[in-house]
Amino acid sequence: MTRLMLSLILCGILAPDLIGAARALAGEWPQFRGPNARGMAVETRSLPADIAPESRTRAWKIPLPPGHSSPVVTENHIFLQAVENNRLLTIALDRESGRKLWEQPTPFAQLEEIHRIGSHAQCTVAVEGDRVVSFFGSAGLSCFDFAGNKLWFLPLGPFKNTFGAGSSPLIADGKVILSQDHDLDSFLLAVDLKTGETAWKVDRSDYLRNYGSPIIWMVDGKSQVVVAGTLRVTGYDLETGVELWRVHGIARFVSATPTVGPDNILYASGFAAGNEVGGERFNVPTFDDVVSEYDRDRNGQFEEGELPEGPILMRFTQVDRDKNGSLSRDEYELFRRLFAVGRNVIVAIKPGGRGDITESHVLWEQTRFVPFCASPLATASRLYTVRDKGLLTTLNLKSGNKLKEGRLEAAGDYYASPVAGDGKVFLCDEHGRLTIVSDADEWQVLHTADFEENVYATPALVDNQIFLRTAGHLYCFGRRPKLAQR
Repeated sequence: MTRLMLSLILCGILAPDLIGAARALAGEWPQFRGPNARGMAVETRSLPADIAPESRTRAWKIPLPPGHSSPVVTENHIFLQAVENNRLLTIALDRESGRKLWEQPTPFAQLEEIHRIGSHAQCTVAVEGDRVVSFFGSAGLSCFDFAGNKLWFLPLGPFKNTFGAGSSPLIADGKVILSQDHDLDSFLLAVDLKTGETAWKVDRSDYLRNYGSPIIWMVDGKSQVVVAGTLRVTGYDLETGVELWRVHGIARFVSATPTVGPDNILYASGFAAGNEVGGERFNVPTFDDVVSEYDRDRNGQFEEGELPEGPILMRFTQVDRDKNGSLSRDEYELFRRLFAVGRNVIVAIKPGGRGDITESHVLWEQTRFVPFCASPLATASRLYTVRDKGLLTTLNLKSGNKLKEGRLEAAGDYYASPVAGDGKVFLCDEHGRLTIVSDADEWQVLHTADFEENVYATPALVDNQIFLRTAGHLYCFGRRPKLAQR
């Protein structure tokens, strides 16, 4: 707890039940992409711009077991997930030195399938107060205190999804919020942070696999849970889970997490191959048009060896929602429709709508410059998107019009999301090449570095420090101001 917070509590200005929220404002990065997943630095006056593996600004570097989860930072701790010796681990580190304080395993029946570049530790933990919540896909949700004691465990799954789970939990109003969109049985879940008991659960069975995390949107003084996935963006009441609104017209498959800008406008994006507006789109014939030719065993379904080359065969395990090894008419036709109607797009949504607000509350849409995995970043007046092959674009927040587009020297794929602070935007491609650009309409490259290890985790920016996880290490750059410490 900072001195300022302690003074506010003693003076009666800050109530104890608001400590968690105040701590997030006083120099913590409590979940994926920081407070409310915005990707904006917390309590930062200056951030080093010359970071590199052997930079003079490096405070420490430690080895880590494999994992894609992003670092979460509190006043004195760093929390991550990892996989080591067939164990799913939640790890706590000392923030000042990087020294490991404890690790705790989450039990599992068997490791679930994951993408070829995925990890069984690819979701980021969430913290509030003295509680740490970890999610390891089909292994379930675990809650620990800061000393590493397990407080509760909620088994989940197994999920029908050959890429594994990717959406990270968040904590709001004493609830752990978890969105899980899979090939079957998708849901949005709220769990009591203290007890692990289910507060509410919403059926999302008409949403297929998606990987963006939920966020909180404050509208008219009330908290909404926002999730982007399968053709629409949806808002739910945080207290009850009741659906409040939806916007149709995005991609069939969403990996990016939405963000709320400084103007309280919601920005969401969705990208899937074959959903390009005005460009290449998958054209799949109807089931009836091809079944007589390709259904060789005449069982009214398609086995993998019966299909011709094309988008259905390429995604056979995804189209096969029930994982029985055959595609039914319904499964085939569902994906044919998704290929036909999905749209790669960024949308800006104003608050206050109810029901279908596609026509009434979408301020603008942009069908170019749409990122795949990396989430959009909203700073003071511009929206950043970074696409694979290092294409970085700034858009005007109010209009969606392009301000600048350019190709970075780091021209790999981007799984880590951009983050910003101190007038700088930090970007890492898959191959571990870092680019820092100026936070400006006409951004300029300020610095580049090569960490020579793959990067999938999003950096944390807090208290003049940068925490960057590579495939085998965690780096800390910069020093906290003494005022921010006890």
